[in-house]
Amino acid sequence: MKSVNVNPTPIFSRRQFVAACAGVPFLGKFFFDEPFTYSVKGKINVADLGLTLIHEHVLVDFIGADKVTQDRWDHDEVINKVLPYLLEIKKRGIKSLVECTPAYLGRDVLLLQKLSKKSGLNILTNTGYYGASDNKYLPRFAFTETAEQLSKRWINEFRNGIDGTNIKPGFIKTSVNAGPLSELHQKLVHAAALTHLQTGLTICSHTGPALPAAQEIEILQKNGVSPSAFVWVHASGSDEDFEKIAKSGCWVSLDGVNEDNVEKIATLILFLKAKGFIKQILLSHDAGWYKPGEPNGGTFRGYTTISDKLLPLLKQKGFSEFDTKQVMLTNPANAFTIRIRKSNA
Repeated sequence: MKSVNVNPTPIFSRRQFVAACAGVPFLGKFFFDEPFTYSVKGKINVADLGLTLIHEHVLVDFIGADKVTQDRWDHDEVINKVLPYLLEIKKRGIKSLVECTPAYLGRDVLLLQKLSKKSGLNILTNTGYYGASDNKYLPRFAFTETAEQLSKRWINEFRNGIDGTNIKPGFIKTSVNAGPLSELHQKLVHAAALTHLQTGLTICSHTGPALPAAQEIEILQKNGVSPSAFVWVHASGSDEDFEKIAKSGCWVSLDGVNEDNVEKIATLILFLKAKGFIKQILLSHDAGWYKPGEPNGGTFRGYTTISDKLLPLLKQKGFSEFDTKQVMLTNPANAFTIRIRKSNA
């Protein structure tokens, strides 16, 4: 199957980008305030993000929060392994990659900055902590500190930079288990809400099923945060689940695209479009995964299935060029605009 013919030069001028955002409450009316986010190279207008993969990884270290240190990997070795995969997607017209590895799981913002400069891609990094996998990747203080104390740490990274650098996060990454939210995970979501209200950073929460997603949205609303500030990461469930959660106005992230599920994902995208939710769909692979401790970083999965398989399949099924731009270009720009989004509830 042939890949979509996407020109690597910018698809939209700023005038065209404004027109594409017409009627979109999240961004269109704010365009002339120069909506922005932060990449690892600094402040960036979201109109310059271009085609964006919104949930990928470069390096993830699964050793645990109490053991992970950046001396477990070598920058040059990681770059030699990962850079060719980034150049592959650049050739396909991708301009930006949202890197979702959080602190205590291998986040290395200087590594990402080097890869951004060498590849020419915009790369966004994050603040926040990861609670899924039964809290293995949470630092010890996350168990005892309050939501307010945790949020101060995340706000500080936004205001002053991460790990002593001037690199700022472009979003919040947190994570919960698949079942009903524990008290600890409720606290993480509360901390994310407090952080959003001070920074305007979008909240991307590794979630999965609809039950915890609904509970997270409820916590955000109780704290004055609109669901439009929330990305339902690894969204899964029945058609009814998707319709129910999407009605809240949150972002629906279909971020596990691989060669084995392109037909299923295409069907779900068309369902969401038919129900009127195309302006809330986000797409990515959750791919990459250089793993410290494994020979040459272990098996690394590239980021090209959406370009090479999914988008051509959608085109065959009647997805228009405008639909593709909506999902791959306009939606990511809207989703990752740094702006405080308060709840009407």
